[in-house]
Amino acid sequence: MTITSTTATAKEKYEGQAILRREDDRLLRAEGEFADDTPTYRLAYVQFVRSPYAHARITKIDVSGAALVEGFVGTLTPQDVEELSDPFIEYQAGPGAAEVDRPLASGGKVRYVGEPVVAVAADSREAARDAAAAVVVEYEPLPVVVDARDAVRPEAPVLHEGIGSNVSWQGDFDFGDIDFALENADHVIEVDELHFHRFSPTPLETFVVSVDYDAGMDTFTIQSGCAQPQLTLLMISKALRHPVEKIRLLSKDIGGSFGVKVGMFIPMVALALMARKFRRPVRWTQTRSEAHMEGGHSNERTFTNLKIAVQNDGTVLGVTYDALDDHGAYTRYEPLGAPIWSQVANACYQIKHLRVNWKSVYTNKGPTLPVRGYSRMQHLWAMERLFDIAATKLGLDPVEFRLKNYIQPEQYPYTTVNECVYDSGNLPLSLRKVLELIDYEDARRLQAAAVGTGKRIGIGIGSTLDSGTNNFGQSRYINPNSGMSGNTEAGLVRMGSDGSVYVVTGGVAYGQGHETTMAQVVADMLGLRPEDLITHRGGDSLLGAQTGFSGSYASQFVVTGIGALIDATNKLVREIKLVAGSQLGATPDELVLEDGMVKVAGDPDRQMPIQAVGWLVHMSPAELPRELAETVTLVGRGVYNAPFTVPDIETKKGNLTLTYSTQVHAAVVEIDEETGQVTVLRYGMVDDCGNPINPMLIQGQVHGATAHGLSAALFENFHYTPDGQLLGANFYDYHAATSYDMPTLRYDNVVSPSPFTPTGAKGMGEGGGAPQHTLGAAVQDALRDTGMVLDSHIPSEVVLDLLAGANSAKVKVIR
Repeated sequence: MTITSTTATAKEKYEGQAILRREDDRLLRAEGEFADDTPTYRLAYVQFVRSPYAHARITKIDVSGAALVEGFVGTLTPQDVEELSDPFIEYQAGPGAAEVDRPLASGGKVRYVGEPVVAVAADSREAARDAAAAVVVEYEPLPVVVDARDAVRPEAPVLHEGIGSNVSWQGDFDFGDIDFALENADHVIEVDELHFHRFSPTPLETFVVSVDYDAGMDTFTIQSGCAQPQLTLLMISKALRHPVEKIRLLSKDIGGSFGVKVGMFIPMVALALMARKFRRPVRWTQTRSEAHMEGGHSNERTFTNLKIAVQNDGTVLGVTYDALDDHGAYTRYEPLGAPIWSQVANACYQIKHLRVNWKSVYTNKGPTLPVRGYSRMQHLWAMERLFDIAATKLGLDPVEFRLKNYIQPEQYPYTTVNECVYDSGNLPLSLRKVLELIDYEDARRLQAAAVGTGKRIGIGIGSTLDSGTNNFGQSRYINPNSGMSGNTEAGLVRMGSDGSVYVVTGGVAYGQGHETTMAQVVADMLGLRPEDLITHRGGDSLLGAQTGFSGSYASQFVVTGIGALIDATNKLVREIKLVAGSQLGATPDELVLEDGMVKVAGDPDRQMPIQAVGWLVHMSPAELPRELAETVTLVGRGVYNAPFTVPDIETKKGNLTLTYSTQVHAAVVEIDEETGQVTVLRYGMVDDCGNPINPMLIQGQVHGATAHGLSAALFENFHYTPDGQLLGANFYDYHAATSYDMPTLRYDNVVSPSPFTPTGAKGMGEGGGAPQHTLGAAVQDALRDTGMVLDSHIPSEVVLDLLAGANSAKVKVIR
């Protein structure tokens, strides 16, 4: 038997090379398949009737008018939901939270503008819109609360009577001895309040859900761009009263997520109920206004009573503050943000004492969902602001102040105040590199020359962490009975009869380049080229390459997904060598895989094409020894199990995440004293995510995160009126930065391999908070202490107020 290899000659490893993304060819040719693209027979389209009130009791629902619209299929009402489904299991939520969160307005109330009340299906999108417009809903308005500070007051209107309070969870995080630090520090700076604003992840593709119900088999097929498929399956299974194994959840191409697409379980249940009720497939495609109104915002957080303790030599001893986390009308993924922030408790610094008093709060706003750097970027921003404020007030050099307090390279792995373990890093080197990118000394000269010209120059530094691979045991801080801990991912690598190799993991891709990085790693292990491999796009719960935590979130794919594929490929390699060894008269240890061949090391006359192994196993097993024919399948399924233990619920200590990428950014900005306009003159960024699998993909993600952060700092803001109306419900009123708004970005990197991961790589891509630290510091530097930057959103109108001295009284040097 002769099979000719189609594989190229040997070359250096593909892992670590900046090779082009293999998925881009089909996407640039418009040959991708997104959730709204799939043609479906007898498809009905869904439109939601949404509340115009932020808080109101529903007194009447009349759907009779919808039935008069041509093409009308049917409706789903809150009463249908109550009868046909159960509450979600929200494993990470506090007591009672799941009972009040349903696909349509629950308990006879609406709690934010845009909340879905009735779902209407019709033969076309136009008919669905017309039918939805014919539904009559009558409301009795109720008092509204849109400020978390007001929501916790005794007289505040309560959103969920069954819970009895607007606080979904509260607790203290007390590490070290902050009272000792405050009493013994040479200086204590107090800040009345900091505020981190709401903004959007703005993925190119909004939420899309298609559901088909097979009545004969009693199975659901759900297609969407879900980023956390397995946990989503558990939640919708409970709500639908349906076995997990009779629900297929799949996705193909996904147009971005940035975390927000872990929250698709709400509309999935509504559409599944409709598909089963009408016995036909249904689809809902979210509009941009719906995306803005119904949540998926980043966490809004108000920090009060902040104090930072500093010694004369610049050493920071500790920090304390109170946090009000406004997660909007429902918990959805919250209040998991309460422990998540503490993954980066130390930020980038060697502080020994930290106390945070935490409250997660309901308000009449759209619900929040994880957004790039979920819950961590808020804490990191507050820490950076405190460090800059301290430097400003004490007259400390911002560069030396950071270098003094940074965790030093020789201190890694570094154990934080709450026993998280920072795996690796070199922050001083990153800072030196980023200052070179902006030509720091020249920028200081430029700053001096601008005095008295009507322009002000500011130079800012932002240091941030990207913690990757969650330990789900931290959910027990919120719900001691969650039963969750650790983190796993699965991968599957199999060889067909023609020698073709198929690769899939449970991690879905929405722009990160998974298909490329998967192929690079597996190709090296099999001695093939990346283009020789068939890599699966998206996810499919029927493929057997999942664990309970499968998905793409928390910067984990490069660790968990790649780790699982390494395990799976090792198993396949072992079987390939067993089969080839039986033909070549060699032991597995004597064989190597390269150039598409299985070779006996040192003996060029003894080799065979790797494709021949596939043929023998699948098509000619009689040529194999009996024990191999009965045991070899050429299917390698691997699981990566992160090395976690369950954190201590009482002390809130333990290792909550596995890897820590760092990013240090620096900017030079110009402020026009007359208009308050901020212009970014220079911008540099240095990342350290360990050993890179594909440096080009990393650089692209750093650019994207930076663009998002710059946009959030200068333009994007979800502001609500006192009666709960969202200002910015579309792109006419909500400006997300375009290429015209972006400065030239200068990039460099540092490589500090992680000692804890299979390849030394660390998860990254969530560094969107770094630009907000950096621009806040740069504006503060331009102002000096005229006004104090106390908000993460600094558009021109805010800068004008700061030039007039705003917030200066809110910062005090106690001693």
